[in-house]
Amino acid sequence: MNPYASFLGKQDPVQVIAASAAQLNSLLATIGPQRADQPPAPGKWSAREIMCHLADCETVFAFRLRQTLAEDHHVIQPFDQDKWAPSYKAYDLASAEAVFTAVRNWNLALIRSLEPSALSKTVTHPERGQMTFQVVVETMAGHDLNHIRQIEAIAARSAQA
Repeated sequence: MNPYASFLGKQDPVQVIAASAAQLNSLLATIGPQRADQPPAPGKWSAREIMCHLADCETVFAFRLRQTLAEDHHVIQPFDQDKWAPSYKAYDLASAEAVFTAVRNWNLALIRSLEPSALSKTVTHPERGQMTFQVVVETMAGHDLNHIRQIEAIAARSAQA
């Protein structure tokens, strides 16, 4: 089950994830470093925090993709994003962008290198049940789109300010 399927719709997930880093970099340039730390509302993540979350998630996805391919009957270890978020104060925006972009490119190289049969390799998520490698990739894409929308909203407010 892909909890972000509604964001992805009929879009090709590999095309979405291939475009995400450039989209994010453009949006963050619009926001600018001064506004990147301003949350859009109390209790909401700033653009920098969202980018830190995306960098963390890309690292998690890197491990999940490789574990899915390498091990039979692998069970994904979930994580609580809110418990990871306090560490985001240690990271600057440029570092978060660099980590996301580098690991995303590494993941794309892996995904693009696979035979089609690899996409049906299964893995189990304790909260979502059994899923295929393809669904993990679709989850990555939908997750990107969800957070890109959030950053687009911040950028739109930044452009008006």
